[in-house]
Amino acid sequence: MDPIAKSCRLEGKVAIITGGASGIGAATAKLFVEHGAKVIIGDVQDELGHSLCKSLGANTPIHYVHCDVTSDSDVENLVDVAVSNYGNLHIMYNNAGISGDPNRSIATSNNDAFKRVFDVNVYGAFLGAKHAARVMIPAKSGVILFTSSVASILGGQTTHAYAASKHAVVGLMKNLCVELGEHGIRVNCVCPGGVPTPMLNNALKMNKKETQEVLCKIAVLKGSVLEVEDIARAALYLCSDEAKFVSGVNLVLDGGYSTTNMSFISALVNNNHA
Repeated sequence: MDPIAKSCRLEGKVAIITGGASGIGAATAKLFVEHGAKVIIGDVQDELGHSLCKSLGANTPIHYVHCDVTSDSDVENLVDVAVSNYGNLHIMYNNAGISGDPNRSIATSNNDAFKRVFDVNVYGAFLGAKHAARVMIPAKSGVILFTSSVASILGGQTTHAYAASKHAVVGLMKNLCVELGEHGIRVNCVCPGGVPTPMLNNALKMNKKETQEVLCKIAVLKGSVLEVEDIARAALYLCSDEAKFVSGVNLVLDGGYSTTNMSFISALVNNNHA
């Protein structure tokens, strides 16, 4: 295989990444550009978004568009900008998300905070898919990707709002996989375990190093740490032609964490230390 062709796995593709100004989205935007994609970042973090585009160079095909994913008109405009600038839309990566109120008690949960998490994580993902579909259906091709979470397959790991929202995203993905498969459109989720993004660091009230130390301590797979770049590489695979028959998948990247329940081992260790 030609090494240049091999390195440009998204050559000629037009991709939108919501929540692309930081964390997983920013790492994915950089990687997609490296692999030949024309990228439009949609986010509300204007300073970070413009800074990311500037850091990649003036001639790099990446643009920032202010987009609140809970606004139908904002998401519609985001897709229209992609089509008007590049004539098409091949990839819609609905990555924007928030963790919400850190309170884990159902009895004292804030109702508005719960709704806000669903507005961003679920309704925002729905709008992204809806507006991408109106472009992709006539083209009979495309890829829609969502960021889910290990919270979508495990209970007790995070807040009720975040866990429920990520379960909902996986459900949306599966339903869309069936409907849009008729039009040649693939729909998947990338499902990260704990990764030291700004969102997780803020939720834990820790810096990146402290978050990594905690994640390493509880990890099943030792000797390796999940980074945003790993999730970006998974997104690259799912959005490339290498995954041409992969649809309806919630691709888990957690080093085996979700395969077991460490509560028994932890109890034994704690008992022995008592």
